[in-house]
Amino acid sequence: MPTVFSANRSSVLVDGEAVEGLQSLVYRVVTEREDIRAVGTDERVDVIFGLRTVHGELTVRSANLALDGLLAGRARFQLVANLKRDESDGATRTVSFDDCFAEGKTFGMDAGGTATTVYSFTATRVREE
Repeated sequence: MPTVFSANRSSVLVDGEAVEGLQSLVYRVVTEREDIRAVGTDERVDVIFGLRTVHGELTVRSANLALDGLLAGRARFQLVANLKRDESDGATRTVSFDDCFAEGKTFGMDAGGTATTVYSFTATRVREE
């Protein structure tokens, strides 16, 4: 049975402060790699792995002044997502992003008048506990 976390019960903190109006958190881990080719054939014989980076996005309803300040100041921060389930079994997971930097910001407003801002960030590493 899979563990299904609830967005309504989970929280995301930036430097210990809750991100108000958070709509989504998305991240991906990218590892550089290079194939080692065999001489005289079109197959690889091994793989070399390199730099591993973490790229993420926080979507916030309207805007977030703390994230705006981190972006403008090019300041380092830590992001922690505390994921929880709906059920009463107490299953939780903590996802920590270390040495984050805000890299960009995208603002949009839909026809219904709801503004959203997407903050992109990078991290040195992500840890799941």
